[in-house]
Amino acid sequence: MAEAADFQGMNPSPARRWLRRTASLIVGAPLVAGLLAGPTASPAQAEGATKAPTGSRTVDVSLDTLAPSAPVEGDTLTVSGTLTNKGKNTVTDAEVDLRVGPRLTGRGAVDEAAKRTGYQPGSDPAKLGGSYTMKVPKLASGVSQDFTLAVPVDKLDLDAEGVYQLGVSVTGTTTDYAYDQVLGIQRTFLPWQPEDTGSKTKLTFLWPLIASAHVTAETGSDEQQTPVLANDDLALELAPGGRLEQLVSLGRQLPVTWVIDPDLLATVDAMTKNYRVKVGDTTVAGTNQTIAKKWLTDLQAAVKDGKVVALPFADPDLASIAHRGKNVSGALSHLQTATEVAGTTVETVLHVKPSTDFAWPVDGAVDPSVIDVATSAGAHKVIARSDSLKETGGLLYTPTSARPIGGGTTAVVADYRLSTAFTGDMSKAGASTLAVQKFLAQTLALTEQDPDNERSIVVAPQRTPTAAQAQSMARALQALTAEHWTQPVDLTAAAEQKPDAQATTRVPGASQYPKKLRSQELPTQAFQDIRTTQDSLNSFQVILTQPDRVVTPFGNAINRSVSTSWRGRPLEAQRYRDSVRTYLQGLSNEVQLITKSDLTLSGRSATIPVTVQNKLVQGVDHLVLRLTSGNATRLKLNDGGAVAEKPVKIAGGHSQSVKFDAAANANGQAQITARLFTADGAPYGEEMTFTVKVSEVTPTVLLVIAGGLLLLVLAGIRMYTHRKRTVAGGAVDGNGGEPEQPSDPTPDTGPESGNPSDPGEKVDR
Repeated sequence: MAEAADFQGMNPSPARRWLRRTASLIVGAPLVAGLLAGPTASPAQAEGATKAPTGSRTVDVSLDTLAPSAPVEGDTLTVSGTLTNKGKNTVTDAEVDLRVGPRLTGRGAVDEAAKRTGYQPGSDPAKLGGSYTMKVPKLASGVSQDFTLAVPVDKLDLDAEGVYQLGVSVTGTTTDYAYDQVLGIQRTFLPWQPEDTGSKTKLTFLWPLIASAHVTAETGSDEQQTPVLANDDLALELAPGGRLEQLVSLGRQLPVTWVIDPDLLATVDAMTKNYRVKVGDTTVAGTNQTIAKKWLTDLQAAVKDGKVVALPFADPDLASIAHRGKNVSGALSHLQTATEVAGTTVETVLHVKPSTDFAWPVDGAVDPSVIDVATSAGAHKVIARSDSLKETGGLLYTPTSARPIGGGTTAVVADYRLSTAFTGDMSKAGASTLAVQKFLAQTLALTEQDPDNERSIVVAPQRTPTAAQAQSMARALQALTAEHWTQPVDLTAAAEQKPDAQATTRVPGASQYPKKLRSQELPTQAFQDIRTTQDSLNSFQVILTQPDRVVTPFGNAINRSVSTSWRGRPLEAQRYRDSVRTYLQGLSNEVQLITKSDLTLSGRSATIPVTVQNKLVQGVDHLVLRLTSGNATRLKLNDGGAVAEKPVKIAGGHSQSVKFDAAANANGQAQITARLFTADGAPYGEEMTFTVKVSEVTPTVLLVIAGGLLLLVLAGIRMYTHRKRTVAGGAVDGNGGEPEQPSDPTPDTGPESGNPSDPGEKVDR
């Protein structure tokens, strides 16, 4: 009546005005008190204490399972999870309900809905209610309780096909709020496509089998060259429940394209036999052959009828090569070698012929230099990502993945949203369920963008998914097996799809390459270190009779030095490169000159021996030992020159004494330099120097020596005559025995020794 009187322009009585004011104060008091109390900080909060969650964030709702993920008519939707009271007060008279809707249109709407957290009146639909609720009489602070809701899908009021928002809310009261309110809510997505769409999206999902480098450059000296692993950590990933075991056991049931690093196959194959593991400065026998054999057998069965793409050996970091290593000589040649060995390795181990025509830069990020490097080894298809090749033409739909980018190269552009859907922590059931439902929602929303335009979409997930991430990806793909709106195709088929004429084909410039990824690249110094190691390997292999025993393990180790797996681990990458270089240097030093002491030449001509030692298990050849006289006027070598050379060929574990003729022209000292060279004239190892002292024999000395010899002859004649007379006279010794005979002379030579020659060594003419 009061409002009517005001509306009619009539003045209310004083009593009526008093009643209105009183009523307003009574009704508004709680609201004012709440507004005043809301922002007021308690003493504890003023000191920095965290305020307990209130309102719709009081109770944390975790959606642990949602089955089926993509229901059809006749199904019963079951949602289960956990409620946790995060507030300070006990929740009473609570009720868990489903809230279905609204229907979302477009991929952008799915993204926006995923960002929402608290309850928003007007945006969140009414709760389903009825018998499809769960009562929670009491939930104390900090306490958790499981819940399960089961609802026939025909009760969800899904009136049209598409993606629906699905929420689970908790309403109730607390001692702070005596009236019923939403205390917690969690949202997800419900794809509703009970029948096949007119045109389906072709979906390609890459299934990566990639691991970090484990094999060192070191091998055993046995005929099999037993490999040495830096550690035995790979066995943990291969064992039941491990990351790689899960990828194989899950992937064998899914329509995926296997993307494999051949180095992983080579490592596991080596582990099926005898292998060694480094422990400090020594090695011990590896013991995980059974685990390796089972994993490899399971993988062979899984890929038997599937599509396999082989990355270059050890998965080289294409962007690092393009940005930091391209100008260091030899960097691109390593990529070529890694590509050549990839196909052979996969075919040998898995008995399937892989495709080697794809390059996969980190996170699909490309620029012109990355494309050039990626295709330099023969790949004509580059797996990029849509956040790198961004659409600029204002398309209202997601275009087909295949894009011609010039030079006969095709960029296969993976969808960014779908490729990053499972990058978070999937170890918690709630996070996994939300990721799976969002992935399904995005694929259905993508299909609905342009229902009459059938497109081909590629998903390129993270390179090394965890076991939990792999399980989440598998659940999403299993939900799509009904093929209501997608159908699987392999990567080769996806690359051959007809490109969308309106899709961008412009490769972004170098300035647009992500700074975060650039900061993780191998430094230029890494490629310089690798070049030094390669140069040493080139010099070493030319002298070997079995070069493959060294070239193969060190070539693979060099490829591992530029692996993508080193990103984020710069110190470990440096240590690996250093270990390869140090080990190679140690092997090279096994072929060396034995240190020689000074010599003395007592005459005009002599032979100078120099010993070369080979501690390797294989022989060496194509070596030349060169001696150089520092004073050819005083001491000449061989045919009268200052330099003399002789070929060197030594069996494994042996030494060889190489002898040079020398001629002296004058007394004094001459310094001799000895050094090994390869057949093409390159120095090998360190040079060795020693001094030769020339001491010529004079005529006076010869006369004295001749006189001494004459006296010795005369003394001998006299002794012979005396002895003959004694025997003729039948003389006996004082003891009545036979005449005493002189003892045999002692030897004047010792056994040959490999030790350095003694000081003042004499060299016989």
